[in-house]
Amino acid sequence: MTDQDDRADDSDAAWSGLGSDAGVDELRSELDAARDKTLRVTAELENYRKRASRELETERRYAAQPLLRDLLPVLDNVQRAIDSAGAAGSGAGLLEGVKLVAQQLHAILQRHHCTRIEALGHPFDPHLHEAISQVRTADHPPGMVIVEAAPGYLLHDRVIRPAQVVVSAAPQE
Repeated sequence: MTDQDDRADDSDAAWSGLGSDAGVDELRSELDAARDKTLRVTAELENYRKRASRELETERRYAAQPLLRDLLPVLDNVQRAIDSAGAAGSGAGLLEGVKLVAQQLHAILQRHHCTRIEALGHPFDPHLHEAISQVRTADHPPGMVIVEAAPGYLLHDRVIRPAQVVVSAAPQE
């Protein structure tokens, strides 16, 4: 008799030791439970991989947000300098230089998917605009942005800074 024959006899003895169909049914039930557990664990692992991949992509996409948030006040100050120099009417060379710097900053922001929120003349949107005042007027329908005090910016589809606006309201009667 060979080792293979001995193993077959041991296996047969194990099966016959179960005695009845109840033992086989119990083993099948355990096997089904183990298969089910394996499928669940596999599905959980796949869901974890997908979630981690999405989170990593979101982190990459918005990694420049702190830098852009810090650059926006600089851009505001450059724009104020342009407005002030234009109103004073002097320093044409300085004005042109500052305008070039502002254009470069705008180009950098565009390259990094940071865009200005168009607010003036649009309906007030609390997700994009921050109302700093409300003016009663008959010249504009209620809820329209009539003054943009400070521009807002988006990074892709996320608000970096809401536009600070003055919103129209219905006139008093």
